[in-house]
Amino acid sequence: MSKNLIVQAAPHIHSSETTSRIMALVLISLAPAAAASIWLFGLRALLLILCCVAGCVGFEYLACRIMKRPNPIGDLSAAVTGLLLALNLPVTMPIPLALIGCFFAIVIVKQLFGGIGQNFANPAITARVMLLASFAGPMTNWVMPRQLAMDAISSATPLGLLDQGAEVLPSYWELFIGLHSGSMGETCIAALLIGGIFLLVTKVIHPVIPLTYLGTVAVFSLLLGQDPLFQLMSGGVVLGAFFMATDYSTCPVTNSGRFVFALGCGILTVAIRSFGSYPEGVSFSILLMNLLTPLIDRYFVTRPFGGLVAKAQKGGASK
Repeated sequence: MSKNLIVQAAPHIHSSETTSRIMALVLISLAPAAAASIWLFGLRALLLILCCVAGCVGFEYLACRIMKRPNPIGDLSAAVTGLLLALNLPVTMPIPLALIGCFFAIVIVKQLFGGIGQNFANPAITARVMLLASFAGPMTNWVMPRQLAMDAISSATPLGLLDQGAEVLPSYWELFIGLHSGSMGETCIAALLIGGIFLLVTKVIHPVIPLTYLGTVAVFSLLLGQDPLFQLMSGGVVLGAFFMATDYSTCPVTNSGRFVFALGCGILTVAIRSFGSYPEGVSFSILLMNLLTPLIDRYFVTRPFGGLVAKAQKGGASK
């Protein structure tokens, strides 16, 4: 028997969970929202979804070929990014501009930083913010669902109507089933809740982030004299809380860190909605908190059993 002890790198405990299985479950969870967007906005929504998914998968394949990296499209992460990006766009978004968003999400945000798990922010969120900053007109060209109008009638979102001081706002029921204008995937709250509950039941996500995010938005909206239920069901709060703020690569690793992260997302969302120039703040808040995730992890790191957390000494090297 060899007297040499071979110690391999961690982790030493392996799980049956794989990236492709987790991403497949996320795709399944997004299926109700995608189906609802097609039902509400027609086949144009299906075309936009297919183009975004194909664009993200294609850009990932080409980027990895150029960078001489292993082909990662089998892990389905690019497909998830494409679907999430499509659901964050208005149904009227021109296909070429949507493909620019796909390129930015996959090549700039993801692959240039090392690929899956190395991106500094959620690719779909970052691409949406980039498109909104660069192409504000197409990104805010909202239309009513076809169930309410045979023709594409331009209309403000519920948050836009509230910001304009409109006297007539969508009812809770209309907000719940999606009978109002907005991004394709954020309108039908019923479909998003089905998908979110599926992620919780299958333990793909931890409940700390979505519950803290939604609770923070409700509490701070109430403190500012706003209708918390209207704020929760308007815009992208539910979509962001369950499907984008919970991204493994860009949220903290500990539950205490996740609580702080989601608390920040909720406060920033309400602050931007209430005091900012944009009626919606979900994408900006998640992106800003993504950038703070390394700092949160630093202060909420789990201390190893029996170990000490190393602290940098002032003045350089220790004496």
